[in-house]
Amino acid sequence: MNKEELVQEISKKANVTQKEAAEVLSSLIDTIQKTVSKGKKVTLVGFGTFEPRKRAARTGRNPQTGKELKIPAKTVPAFSAGKKFKTVVNGK
Repeated sequence: MNKEELVQEISKKANVTQKEAAEVLSSLIDTIQKTVSKGKKVTLVGFGTFEPRKRAARTGRNPQTGKELKIPAKTVPAFSAGKKFKTVVNGK
């Protein structure tokens, strides 16, 4: 499912226009991105948690040349599924 299809589903289930559903979805995504980029968590009970995770610097290897590379430390976004979400996906 892509974003357009998701907007259509939200529109049907919430009985709103597709434009309104798209605005709400975009606002949700923007808010989650901004919050996580500030180093904070976003927890949606039953669905999951979006959070920033730090990756330590490490040494990698170029697969073509075999030469070692230094990979810098960075912060990446992560999602942990909630219990209810996991249950639904497992079909229970």
